[in-house]
Amino acid sequence: MIQIYKTEDGLIHQKDELSPGSWIALTNPTATEILEISKTYRIDPDDLRAPLDEEERSRIQIEDHYTLILVDIPTVEERNSKEWYVTIPLGIITTDEAIISVCLEDTPVLNAFMDGRVRDFHTYMKTRFILQILYKNASLYLQYLRVIDKKSVVIEDKLHQSTKNRELIELLELEKCLVYFTTSLRSNEVVLEKLMRNEKIKKYPEDTELLEDVIIENKQAIEMANIYSGILSGTTDAFASVISNNLNIVMKFLATITIVMSIPTMIASFYGMNVNSSGMPFANNPHGFSIVLGLTLVLTLIVAWIFSKKDLF
Repeated sequence: MIQIYKTEDGLIHQKDELSPGSWIALTNPTATEILEISKTYRIDPDDLRAPLDEEERSRIQIEDHYTLILVDIPTVEERNSKEWYVTIPLGIITTDEAIISVCLEDTPVLNAFMDGRVRDFHTYMKTRFILQILYKNASLYLQYLRVIDKKSVVIEDKLHQSTKNRELIELLELEKCLVYFTTSLRSNEVVLEKLMRNEKIKKYPEDTELLEDVIIENKQAIEMANIYSGILSGTTDAFASVISNNLNIVMKFLATITIVMSIPTMIASFYGMNVNSSGMPFANNPHGFSIVLGLTLVLTLIVAWIFSKKDLF
């Protein structure tokens, strides 16, 4: 899908035709759309297809007529009716006439610009636009990291009483999300440094402060991802032991109940044997059943009290 946007009078407008100073947003484009943009702006089709590969690494590629910037952006992926976080590539191509973005799917990073929710945004100010995209990207990483932290707290509360692996697997999934985030953020940091050393991209004096904000946000996201990853890693190991201990407690309780309940079963089994009644205590006593039942109950309570003192319940 091709969408064309251009700022006029300080507002973003969607256009039907290509024109200088436009922003061309390609979302999961077809082969025909890629060839059309490739011929119009003299861009190698392979470079337009590169962001569509989920395994593509972040980088900057400088050509004669354009510059390709590839960064990783966070996205939500649904698995087993739950939302998890992964990263996908976002390509930004700058030419003399326009700026082109290429992505596999719709992303909040670009939707904010399409909806006009970003201040001081102009499609013809390419360097600022790139920095604004990177700033929005780093902010989205921070937002998702806070969500991951809240999810981990909820799972930890469930783990205190859990004897199953479901919650532990969810923690491992969150830890995997943080690994994706950390790797992608470090790659983006390298791209950001190379970008600002690229003399082919025109820089505006007022972009200096924005660049500092981008760097700060990106570094903060890296630090948060590292902190949360370390916490989750330690928590996962600790709660693996907790789950095992919870299972041992359950097994200990069941074993204690089995021993206590075996006493009435054993006595009833002895009295149920097909032997001469004269050899069985209280067999000829009219209150024999009540006496045996009472002794069984007393003996069972004594054993239960002993186990209780030893904290086996």
